[in-house]
Amino acid sequence: MSAQTETFGFQAEISQLLDLIINTFYSNKSIFLRELISNASDALDKIRYQALTDPSQLDTEKELFIRITPDKENKLLKLRDTGIGMTKADLVNNLGTIAKSGTKAFMEALSAGGDVSMIGQFGVGFYSAYLVAERVQVVSKHNDDEQYIWESAAGGTFTITPDTDGEPLGRGTELRLYLKEDQLEYLEEKKIKEIVKKHSEFISYPIQLVVTKEVEKEVEDEEEVAEGEDKKIEEVEDEEGKTKKTKKVKETKTENEELNKTKPIWTRNPSDITSEEYASFYKSLTNDWEDHLAVKHFSVEGQLEFKAILFVPKRAPFDLFETKKKRNNIKLYVRRVFIMDDCEDLIPEYLNFVKGIVDSEDLPLNISRETLQQNKILKVIRKNLVRKCMDLFSEIAEDKDNFAKFYEAFAKNIKLGIHEDANNRSKLAEFLRFYSTKALDEQTSLKDYITRMPEIQKSIYYLTGESLASVRNSPFLEVLKKKGFEVLLLVDPIDEYAVTQLKEFEGRKLVCVSKEGLELEETEDEKKAREEEAKQFEDLCKTIKDALGDKVEKVVVSNRISDSPCVLVTGQFGWSSNMERIMKAQALRDSSMSSYMASKKTLELNPHNPIVKELKKKVAEDKADKSVRDLTFLLFETALLTSGFVLDDPTSFAKRIHRMISLGLDVDEEEESAAPAEAAPAVEEVESGSKMEEID
Repeated sequence: MSAQTETFGFQAEISQLLDLIINTFYSNKSIFLRELISNASDALDKIRYQALTDPSQLDTEKELFIRITPDKENKLLKLRDTGIGMTKADLVNNLGTIAKSGTKAFMEALSAGGDVSMIGQFGVGFYSAYLVAERVQVVSKHNDDEQYIWESAAGGTFTITPDTDGEPLGRGTELRLYLKEDQLEYLEEKKIKEIVKKHSEFISYPIQLVVTKEVEKEVEDEEEVAEGEDKKIEEVEDEEGKTKKTKKVKETKTENEELNKTKPIWTRNPSDITSEEYASFYKSLTNDWEDHLAVKHFSVEGQLEFKAILFVPKRAPFDLFETKKKRNNIKLYVRRVFIMDDCEDLIPEYLNFVKGIVDSEDLPLNISRETLQQNKILKVIRKNLVRKCMDLFSEIAEDKDNFAKFYEAFAKNIKLGIHEDANNRSKLAEFLRFYSTKALDEQTSLKDYITRMPEIQKSIYYLTGESLASVRNSPFLEVLKKKGFEVLLLVDPIDEYAVTQLKEFEGRKLVCVSKEGLELEETEDEKKAREEEAKQFEDLCKTIKDALGDKVEKVVVSNRISDSPCVLVTGQFGWSSNMERIMKAQALRDSSMSSYMASKKTLELNPHNPIVKELKKKVAEDKADKSVRDLTFLLFETALLTSGFVLDDPTSFAKRIHRMISLGLDVDEEEESAAPAEAAPAVEEVESGSKMEEID
């Protein structure tokens, strides 16, 4: 070793970090190349910046590039850049004696279960070289100093020697990684290309890989062939039968192959990019085999600068709402260097189907997940991305067929957005589509619904249920249909979550027609008539309430049914019958919640229905009539079913129905069971009538 070699000790924290890197097993060691390329790109940025004010800085080396040279013979990987280089003082300070503020933070993150790939985010990316190398040399030449070699095998010390014998670099840095025996795969051309494509494809300087190619040359025997080359001599007979000797020589040629020819598509002008280019970029970004449905390419300038491309796919992925899956599909770049692809704060969860990239000019390169969360820049980027997503959806909505595809795939996301994103709720509501009593074949938007509303109608009415078949003829719709009021039919389980959060659209309230407090627009005469009816049916309501006990909270005269005898409505603020069904189906539900959220039921009677009128007569004659109680239960259980509830005791309901069938068929049950072979005797109609009343 030269007499001028100086030995320095690593700062304590850096020694600890190196021990941690060398002695712990990490599966994703390949990140070392990303970190070293990123550092090289920074060094090139610095010299380019200096050259803006002093062009002579580039005289020492005009070309700006990063070159990777694998040397299999010496198990050596070289990484050369023509960046700013380091002076002797820089080598001493930056690579060993002054700990970066991130060193300790990175070790804490690692011991807390963090991933080694975060190393660059703490500004200590250089040391990742020791994931694969047992010894590292750094040869560097700065314009203001001589060429020096920094060297260390990470044993607590490093040396610095003036490089007088080596090849002069001109300017820049060359890293020499002497690879460990089990890490020689990083000398393979295929492996290097794979890593560069994954992590560093969009670095703004050319990344060259020195590749060795064998070419065969045929030369005449007289030619002197340089020693050390493989020779293959063949005898070739010519037409005259004379033997003419030629040699096939295998020559080894080295050439620089550029690995990142693709200029980042997002840095180009959107008007210069063809739809085919967007499609191929989308496929390479997402591994999707289909083209995208829509794309939004934009840049934001001003206080904050970033460029972004957002894609909406044609289909929803099968694991769209999988909880263990990556939260989103937006890749975050900082000045063309890939940082991470699952930054949770970049876009809200309901937009997790939107794929794309964001390239920020303002975020620091060594940003960590922890600091990202507090980063104000990120909050502004998120706000802009959400706004642009809304614009993108509006563009899709202009084409009916495209929007139908989009809505089929991502309707749940839009509804989840209404549930979660208060700021964009009204904008998202414009994209909602529902079936309705006037649109059973094709879904309608809330805007279209409003255009069809009669002048007298003040609110938007909706009804939730399990399926279109179960709600299209629901008793809740009877009066509304007669009045010509359209009712939206919500049959997706997430619909109810969304509309309860939405509450209103364009100043009109959303009203559930199966909940109490439904105020239908009516004239003074209609109002008087209804109040009169309520007085007349007071006795019947009280008798039915006494019979049903705590099964219902109250019994009242209804204004929402015109044909059915009765219907069960739920409290304004509890669950509807549909929500109750959904909540009961939750596998991990908290049953204590059911007790206070379960709906308080109100039985509403139709004063114009013959059954209810007949019951009123019976109560007026004899309040204690047993048949009234029996029929009340039958009506209540039927109303449970038609109102979307589940029967608590289906067997007893079935028995009541069977008795009615027996009476309808004039079958005497007792005789039938005693002598099944005999025909049942005829029952007089009057007797049959009274028996029918005594069901139960």
